[in-house]
Amino acid sequence: MDTEGTFDPRSTRHNPPPPPPPQSPPSFPAGPPPMPPTAPLAAPGAPPVPAPAARPSFVAWLRAPRSEAAPGVWTYEHKPKAPEEPDRIPGRRLLSGALIAILCTWLLWSLITKGYLGPYWLWPLRLLNAEDWFNRDGDKDMLKWIANGYETLWFLIIATIFSRVGHWPEVWRRYVAPLFRRAWDEPAPEAAAAGRPEGDPVEWPQLRAAGAHSAADRLAADARAGAMSDVDHARIERAWQSVRAGSNSLASFTDTVLRHGAASYGHPSGARDLPVRTARHDLLAQQVRLGTAAEDSRNPYQHRGVGLALDPEVLGTSLLAVGPPGSGKTGRVVRPVVESLCLQALAGQVAVVAVGAAGAGLGADEAFDVVVKIGRPDSGYDLDLYGGTTDPDEAAGILAEALIGDMAASLPGGDSRRAATALAQLLGPYRAAHGRFPSVPDLRELLDGSKAAVNALREALDEAGERAQARELEARVRQSGAPGDVGALLADRIALLDRPAFADFFDTTGDRRPFSLRALEHPLRVRIDLPERGHAEASRMLARLVLAQFTECAVGRADRSLFACLVLDDASHTITPEALRGIQRLRSAHAGAVLTLRTLDDVPESLRSALLGAVGCRMACAGVTTWDGARFAEVWGTEWVETRDVTDRQIIAEEPLTKVLHFIRKVATGKAVTTQSVTVRTVERERWSASELAHAVPPGHAVLSVTSVRGEGGPPVLVDLRG
Repeated sequence: MDTEGTFDPRSTRHNPPPPPPPQSPPSFPAGPPPMPPTAPLAAPGAPPVPAPAARPSFVAWLRAPRSEAAPGVWTYEHKPKAPEEPDRIPGRRLLSGALIAILCTWLLWSLITKGYLGPYWLWPLRLLNAEDWFNRDGDKDMLKWIANGYETLWFLIIATIFSRVGHWPEVWRRYVAPLFRRAWDEPAPEAAAAGRPEGDPVEWPQLRAAGAHSAADRLAADARAGAMSDVDHARIERAWQSVRAGSNSLASFTDTVLRHGAASYGHPSGARDLPVRTARHDLLAQQVRLGTAAEDSRNPYQHRGVGLALDPEVLGTSLLAVGPPGSGKTGRVVRPVVESLCLQALAGQVAVVAVGAAGAGLGADEAFDVVVKIGRPDSGYDLDLYGGTTDPDEAAGILAEALIGDMAASLPGGDSRRAATALAQLLGPYRAAHGRFPSVPDLRELLDGSKAAVNALREALDEAGERAQARELEARVRQSGAPGDVGALLADRIALLDRPAFADFFDTTGDRRPFSLRALEHPLRVRIDLPERGHAEASRMLARLVLAQFTECAVGRADRSLFACLVLDDASHTITPEALRGIQRLRSAHAGAVLTLRTLDDVPESLRSALLGAVGCRMACAGVTTWDGARFAEVWGTEWVETRDVTDRQIIAEEPLTKVLHFIRKVATGKAVTTQSVTVRTVERERWSASELAHAVPPGHAVLSVTSVRGEGGPPVLVDLRG
């Protein structure tokens, strides 16, 4: 299958050497590359790079429990919380009450046994028996046993009374019993792993169940020797899934594992890990941890204090994050997501395309297979302006969306169909005459109606005998210069890319390798740097181009086994009606998009509500405006909550003595004597109001709601992105 040069070694020279021929997987070192102790320095002006995240040992990570949880919950060592108890006594009050009850029990028992309360407590015993036991001739031993039993009975009565007052059973159930259970009932980690029904995951029980004992022994030995990483495990697990699906044979799988061990089925780049990790990842669940849900009353009980994470299951519904600069969208959301997707790409599970301004901090060059630096001479790759297609109509539609998609509403007809038709009338004849699409300067001349360019194209069509395409060209010539023609507008927009800074880019005849999003069928890691400084409008055009190409190529893939994700760090002025329709189609194509915005004002007003409705994951970062918060509050809806209204009513005394007491109390406290009445009601309120989103979200926090591709949704949760 053609990889379009995406897996070739990177080079900044022209005429790079051809890629090596396919061969068996290369041999790798025994273990994964060591993780540097510190993160690389950030580029000037870029956000600071977080410190590397600590990782547990591979065996401990693999044996850690992962329980079923709601979408977006970090499942690594997650323990579901017990059902909420509305009448649950707070821990501090429970322990203090139990301690006071113990002291009262001891004090009362001491007073009784030492005779400070007199002989009255012995009267029931005297009534039950004659004076024989209490005189000199009585049975002293019997009296001793009866007296001790009687004292014990009194002690149990007193302890029972104060245990009810001090809630001793609740203290035992909440604090003491769990200690005994952990000490006696929980086996050692090795014993627990060996006692699982499915066996120890380090021993690869699924391979043994299929009869591949030799392969399982080799992988288990590599895991215990420290030669296997979480990326290796995820990559081999995916290869095993292909065997179960019938795409690969068991014999071939076993042979490859025996020869290469943990390095089997390596990524074409040869990398087995990223140079540095800055976030917590769980490749077994394909999750990346974003933060911790705050212990806030506005958060649902089951989400308080738990970790929140993202995975392809929820990213498949697309994510929109809105927040002002400095709110943490790039450093605490986009970068961890890109890092997680790159790790999964190394495991052969994902194809990721990250788009952002140069120096945005999306990751080091070494973490990607393809780095397209538009406008920079050291870029080893070029961006295919036409998305790798050979269909002129498809190329014209994508290019029209990029050029004038943001202003399509102001065009006749309200969309870019006329612009796509005008482009197709030039792209089709040019490709028929030259076997390729025109470069940016050639396309600009044709759109401007240059007679020399049109005559040259007409002559080339005559020589090629393309009469049908010649008629298309003549139709474009007749429309050129007519009132309402979009050719002049397209020429002005394409002129933004016909600048000296982009002279070596978008050239269909150049020797720089063009990158096309048609390669999404491969586990690629791609980063596209936009020329932000001095070319803001061109950057927006290119962002729309990449978004249009991604939605078209992701939906049109023949093999959708890989999850494809586009991460657009700044989606300002890229959301158009056509782009919105493309985003809505991604879920069914096993693909998704991550979009960030400074404010919803960067989206046309008619599309703001539709955008929030099209994505399944929504995030409002700290510092959003009230009008942005109103949109989120509307899409998150309302819920039924129980409210308590407390009313203070002044007490009017009638008796003289009561009036005097009330007067003394008012002088002492400064407040009138009142009584409180509590009214409990169930009302419908917004989950998060616009004012709360704008003013009650602390710095470094965000409100996040997720939806899985299966349709299972989660409530909006206040999450601390710093935890």
